[in-house]
Amino acid sequence: MVVSTVPALGLALVLGMAFGWLLERAGLGNARKLVGQFYLKDLTVLEVLFSALVTAMLGVFWLDRLGLLDMRAVYLPDTFAVPQALGGALFGGGLVLAGLCPGTSCVAAATGRADGVAVMAGLVIGILAFNFAFDSLNQVYASTPLGPLTLPDVLHLPAGVVVGMVTMMALGIFTVARRLKRDA
Repeated sequence: MVVSTVPALGLALVLGMAFGWLLERAGLGNARKLVGQFYLKDLTVLEVLFSALVTAMLGVFWLDRLGLLDMRAVYLPDTFAVPQALGGALFGGGLVLAGLCPGTSCVAAATGRADGVAVMAGLVIGILAFNFAFDSLNQVYASTPLGPLTLPDVLHLPAGVVVGMVTMMALGIFTVARRLKRDA
């Protein structure tokens, strides 16, 4: 099935705007809310992220099981251990320093918050710097290729078992978050 580019981009824009609106409504455009995560004072971000992850995971798992989605047709990007670990560390450090991730910084900037605009400017500068330095970083960028990996591949477990484990982990996190809210 070939998807026409213009309608697909239009749908992506609408979904992105809806997602941003929902993030703002949940208060996730506020750096204090995100930083509260690291002090275990407000686990809203973790709850929202795990809710999205589990919803998508269960949807894909059951659509595949019911024959409504062919997982073999879903593109899975290759894993490059070292560059992705370095990128994750850089991303995490930036999130802790700024108190915003790329999505929430867009929301913060769209609502006129200076911290969101500053983080967005930093993102653009970082993208440009990476682009200009790409030739010298290419050796690291292409290192440690592992091919497309999934959590069931890494754990050597059936997908259904991993789906169950992640769902149970999410339910445990939701319980802890609820208790922290109640105790606060």
